[in-house]
Amino acid sequence: MDSAPLSPAPSTITFRDLPDTDLDRALDLLYLVFHETPEDEKRKHHHDLLRGCDRVGAYDGETLVGLLAAFRFTLSVPGGELPCPGVSFVSVAPTHRRRGVLSGLIAELFGRCGAEDRPLAALWASEDAIYGRFGFGPATYGTTVEINTERPLALRVTPADGPLRLVDPASAPELLAAYYDRTRSARAGRIHRTDAWWSEEWMVTEDEDDDDLSPPRVVVLGTREDPEAVAGYAIYRTKSRDDASGMIRLDDLEADTPQGAAALWRYLASIDLTGLVRAWGRPLDDPLLHFAGDRDQVRVTGHFPALRVRLVDVRAALLGRSWAAPADLVLEVRDTRLPANDGRFRLRTTASGTGTGTGTGAAYDPTEDPADLSLDVRDLASAYLGGATVASFVRAGVATEHTPGAAAALDAALRTELLPHTSDEF
Repeated sequence: MDSAPLSPAPSTITFRDLPDTDLDRALDLLYLVFHETPEDEKRKHHHDLLRGCDRVGAYDGETLVGLLAAFRFTLSVPGGELPCPGVSFVSVAPTHRRRGVLSGLIAELFGRCGAEDRPLAALWASEDAIYGRFGFGPATYGTTVEINTERPLALRVTPADGPLRLVDPASAPELLAAYYDRTRSARAGRIHRTDAWWSEEWMVTEDEDDDDLSPPRVVVLGTREDPEAVAGYAIYRTKSRDDASGMIRLDDLEADTPQGAAALWRYLASIDLTGLVRAWGRPLDDPLLHFAGDRDQVRVTGHFPALRVRLVDVRAALLGRSWAAPADLVLEVRDTRLPANDGRFRLRTTASGTGTGTGTGAAYDPTEDPADLSLDVRDLASAYLGGATVASFVRAGVATEHTPGAAAALDAALRTELLPHTSDEF
């Protein structure tokens, strides 16, 4: 779809591909904006990540004054997956703030998404006041869970009896990637992890935010029938503390069954010389919160928006997912940034769609019929993966239900068995 320009930048500023030869200039700008002076290893890491991204530079003459990069992600959506650039490294020189540079960069992003049939874009948790006005809505949430492991972990289910084995992080991606790819479709909001992403983001030796943490440890759960099988895994790091027993920081945990998850949590909670497991960014519906035998021992200490999604092409995005129930509704969508999305459209869904991106399971066409629901594109994005409910936006007064029951009908069609979630920060 065509994208309309956002707030125009001054005529002296142009937006174009940022070549490899400007990567060091881009990093200098990034560190200036975010007040960082990274060591050589971290700079090399960022350099390698940028090299694999699509990049837009804002230039005032030949001076680089803005940067936007996008990882070439594919995102799981209900019933399928869609291309979804992952926006990162966004920087505007302090000399050029409030001059339309960010608007111009995002306009370039939206234009490229339209030209390349990428109906979604996403970014990690950031300032809602900034990105909300560009139509990004929080679509997944995470929780921080802490387990006091000074005593054995109390469980209401019997852990799986498959063997556990520690795996060399260097060889872990090859082992875990196939398992992750098989399981990620169960939840919307998960990116496809390339070999480079596994190595550079999950298995990097030194943690970018805390160099006191150990290198990654990887434990894999097998089955009694096949000890070499992968029925679940956990990626974690350890840290000693001067004033208390050591800490386990859990980064990722997947399992085929609640019993498998219980086996992995029990393992983490029983590691010697540690007294705390801190798991950041777990799904809101993590089964741990139900099968933990003592909720005073297992506490939720944080709750935060994670992945923010933009429906760049609303029609293609809606046709690209599956639906849980039939619906026939006229939606009045407000989109001040991309006029092709703005207006009234009739959405018809069936419960048998497969989310192939070919239109199976839904139709979405312009109409002059009166609206059943009016809502902003950012709120439709928040509900798109099955996380937020449209009814909650109606109750908050930011969406309007013109036909009683319309919000409930749309929520029933959008519903997913599991809440959307991602643990891949970018």
